Amino acid sequence: MMPRVSAMSPHTEAVCAPPPRSQPEPLARPLPMLDAYLAAQQDLSAVERFAQLHAHETAPLQEPYYRSLMPMSPPAAGQQYSFEVDLDRCSGCKACVTACHSLNGLEAGETWRSVGLLHGGSPTAPMQKTVTTTCHHCLEPACMHGCPVGAYEKDPLTGIVHHLDDQCIGCQYCVFTCPYEVPQYSAKLGIVRKCDMCAGRLAEGEAPACAQACPNEAIAIRAIDKAAAIEDAQGNAFLPGVPSPGITVPTTRYKTADVFPRNMLPADFYAVRPGHQHLPLVIMLVLTQLSVGAFCFNQLLPLWLGEASLAVLRPFHGVLALGLGLLAMLASIVHLGRPQYAWRAFIGLRTSWLSREIIAFAAFALLATLYAVALYSSQDATGLEPLGYGTAGVGMAAVFCSVMLYHVTHRRWWSGGRTGFKFVLTGAVLGLAAILAGTFGVAVLGGEPLSAELIAFGRSGAQGLALLTLLKLAGEASILFHLRDHQQGDLKRTALLLWGELRTLTLWRFSLGGLGGVLLPLVLLANLAPASLGAALGGSLVSLLALLAAETIERMTFFSALSAPRMPGGLQ
Repeated sequence: MMPRVSAMSPHTEAVCAPPPRSQPEPLARPLPMLDAYLAAQQDLSAVERFAQLHAHETAPLQEPYYRSLMPMSPPAAGQQYSFEVDLDRCSGCKACVTACHSLNGLEAGETWRSVGLLHGGSPTAPMQKTVTTTCHHCLEPACMHGCPVGAYEKDPLTGIVHHLDDQCIGCQYCVFTCPYEVPQYSAKLGIVRKCDMCAGRLAEGEAPACAQACPNEAIAIRAIDKAAAIEDAQGNAFLPGVPSPGITVPTTRYKTADVFPRNMLPADFYAVRPGHQHLPLVIMLVLTQLSVGAFCFNQLLPLWLGEASLAVLRPFHGVLALGLGLLAMLASIVHLGRPQYAWRAFIGLRTSWLSREIIAFAAFALLATLYAVALYSSQDATGLEPLGYGTAGVGMAAVFCSVMLYHVTHRRWWSGGRTGFKFVLTGAVLGLAAILAGTFGVAVLGGEPLSAELIAFGRSGAQGLALLTLLKLAGEASILFHLRDHQQGDLKRTALLLWGELRTLTLWRFSLGGLGGVLLPLVLLANLAPASLGAALGGSLVSLLALLAAETIERMTFFSALSAPRMPGGLQ
């Protein structure tokens, strides 16, 4: 039997076997983008290379260059950090200003450090010094004490005054309280900001940006004794022509080997520039004082009117005063950069007059509301007298807080006596004018001729209004006597502004005040008769509007005519 032969011979298997697998051929077209990405993955970035190169460094790389500008150790007990400026080294190049602006990401026009000039001497021996200035991190920071929301804190170890941006409501009161006008308001952010001595860099042993950037090493950080700073402040040992260091005890030290001549002054010492008008604050102050004045005169109506007239007039006057007060509080909120956080204002009640003013006016508005509701709902107003007098008292306390709010800024134009005179008489003049207009308005609505009682009240009110207005106008005009001062003081600068750049406002203020507060009341007094009710109402309304415009202008100049000493600026 023949052996079975396989169906496929070896030759056949060789022919039918698959060919061996070969390597894939390279792509015909290169992919440069993919190749570039793959190559980049194999390379370190500049930051990574820098980090690896200096991974074992324990101190800032530039430390050898600025080590002498830094204290060797943190402040000891009784000490704090401060800036030291060598006036002999400062060239006015403003490298410090640029470095500060760049590091802190400041807006255009916002500067935390500035450079000014001091000059003096004689034609044969002149002297000029450039001065770089910023926050002085004072021992008694007025910005911190005046802030109504606690947006400032002073570090207990370093003495650095920090601003807490998240806490700020943008009221800008710290700009008023700081005699050096250090805090800068950012309209974009709705808050103020200021220098913190680059606290983060100091904590790592690195000098602030301004000190590092100065090519002449004119700026240094030192640890100073607080007791020595207080002693220096007593002797006004600071810079010529600037606000007194006794107000806040600034810690910045300016040193020079030269002896200043007696006439050494800031280059812009004789410049007078109007301040910001703060229109929302103007409206708030005028209307709150009008409201309090009207409420107080409403409580004095029993001196002239009987019970029957009071029952008709008092509810209307109470609602009028309340409405004006609420409108004023609304205007004050508009002034805030972040009004949604206005509720925080009670935080600074212990130290801030602004907090006290806000709380006092809020209490006045609440009591005035209760009083107005009670007048309309009660049949007998006799039992409401304590509430009425209590409301008037709280209103006067609120006006007192307004006075102190500006007095503590240590500006002579805003002194307590000068400001109190204006605020109280604004309330008296506008309040009496509003009561007169309201009384004649209610009489017109009643449709009856003027009674002998209302005629007597109208004449007394018009006479009192004329006297109060004359007193206020005379007091305000007295500032112009400072035009004759030989020394360029705060009040002379204010007088120069009022009779110079602000002359138009000044003339309108006195013209409208004389018209509404003197001329029209005297005409009303001379022609008041039972049949002249319409003329009485028209004259009293025009008088009130003219006085309201006049007092608004006066309050605008209250802000814009302020020209207090400041840190040295440049040539104008």
